[in-house]
Amino acid sequence: MSEFRLDPTTREWVIIASERAKRPRDLMSRAPHPQPEAHLTECPFCPGNEEQTTNETASYPDPATGLWRVRVFENKFPAVSPDGLADRVEDHPLALSVKGVGMHEVVVESALHNRLLGEMEDDEIFDVVRAYRDRLRELHTQHFVRQVIIFKNHGVSAGTSLEHPHSQIVATPVVPRYRRHQYDVAVQHFDERGRNLYLDIVEFELERSVRVIRENTSFVEIHPYASRRPFETWIIPKTQRASFAEVSDEELRQFGGALRDSLHGLLVGLNNPDFNHILYTGALGDENEPHFCWHLRVYPRLTAVAGFEIGSGIHINSSVPEDTAQFMRGVVSSK
Repeated sequence: MSEFRLDPTTREWVIIASERAKRPRDLMSRAPHPQPEAHLTECPFCPGNEEQTTNETASYPDPATGLWRVRVFENKFPAVSPDGLADRVEDHPLALSVKGVGMHEVVVESALHNRLLGEMEDDEIFDVVRAYRDRLRELHTQHFVRQVIIFKNHGVSAGTSLEHPHSQIVATPVVPRYRRHQYDVAVQHFDERGRNLYLDIVEFELERSVRVIRENTSFVEIHPYASRRPFETWIIPKTQRASFAEVSDEELRQFGGALRDSLHGLLVGLNNPDFNHILYTGALGDENEPHFCWHLRVYPRLTAVAGFEIGSGIHINSSVPEDTAQFMRGVVSSK
């Protein structure tokens, strides 16, 4: 029989449709992508085409060559821009608006057109997550910023338009309702239990072990109890920090390794599916709050959201996280 499970971080229900659940291997969406070339002359993100991008905000060189390994620059077609004030305008009680003030940046993850995060060496993935952290710190100094969203779209169904591996960072003058709701749920848990919700999740998952993929000194990788999507994956720190901006270089290295290994599992085990990964970090002003814990979630695009999900807000997951976790542990052990 199918089962309703409650996501403790949002208090939202998810249906684990075990009666119609597919075997993990049945969720492979396609044959593997053909491997592209390492450099494309027409790609604006490849070396030599830097003039095709906008203002560079950060660059991380390859020690072996002195050339850039990771670049960050303003998005050429931004959703928000740094010009103007973030004042609320209310023309009518039903018409509240704020100008589209903010920052929208692109993180080119490698000089190589075909270098996926799941295939990177330790130093390569470290530079990517270091760029995330450093840009978060810098954006927090801007007067209009309240929330920074760091995310990656991999594949057409995940929303990407350029093949060259890249992530995006968007800083907004408002805290999105979904993020604020997550904070509120974490605050309520902390007020009621006197403990951090995310550290309680880590303890619960390690104790049960059935949804744990792997762990290192500082992080645990799980398929959460109330997964919304097949193979949904969370990477959660074992030490509480509300903001990713506060992470040390040593922790960054372990986080980079955990992220790389998680994406490598999808690459090998599921033939490189489309996915989104999203880094959840505290809003500006909440960096030192004890109730929240930054973390990263990976959402593979193996199934579509349909009418029931849109109409009810309840996701139907056609896989069982205990089964997908077991499958991924098998992928890990076969490396």
